[in-house]
Amino acid sequence: MLKFYYAPFSRAFGAFWLLEELGVEYEIVHIDIRVAGGPSEEYRRIQPSKKVPAIEHDGTVVTERAAITTYLADAFPDAGLAPDVGSAARGPYLTWNVYCDSVLDPVLCARAHGLTYANNDYPFGLFDDMVANVERHLSANRYVAGDRFTAADTQLGSAIVHTMRSLKLLPERQAFREYAERMEARQAYQRASRRDYEMAMTLPFFQERFAGTSS
Repeated sequence: MLKFYYAPFSRAFGAFWLLEELGVEYEIVHIDIRVAGGPSEEYRRIQPSKKVPAIEHDGTVVTERAAITTYLADAFPDAGLAPDVGSAARGPYLTWNVYCDSVLDPVLCARAHGLTYANNDYPFGLFDDMVANVERHLSANRYVAGDRFTAADTQLGSAIVHTMRSLKLLPERQAFREYAERMEARQAYQRASRRDYEMAMTLPFFQERFAGTSS
């Protein structure tokens, strides 16, 4: 049994997309992260900060997106979304999977909140260095681990699409646009996006937020 602790329109989307790519059965447990006061204290037994995503697979709880992504791809090898241990692609796959959690996301958050700092002040480094690194890699590779789509692409892909197209934090570079288009063309991405939107629109928070957007 696989339980997926999820909130729509959140950073958990990459894991949602990955589950659709894997094609496995799973149960969504909705965690309302936007309710007044936040999720219930009981949820801390699953995720100590009451964040999403988290998974519970046959009694094993896994949190943190990089760990969830690695765990799921290895737990369901028939989908072929994780390079073999010892292969040349395994290193880039692991590197970028963790990079999304430990560098790209914190740097973007710092940018969004106008945080000014020196390179050595925080372990995640500078915004311009992150942008240059991602652009350099995607200019030379169609996917995170080379010429083959892997689970790590669900993390980098979801981050780029959201922060470049919606939040306008990531600059629009050709390599980013082309990569985003490849990600958005995947059927699993489109399925997850539709379900994500449908779930969001059942919640009062988003019903109120988007009430005046159509006319």
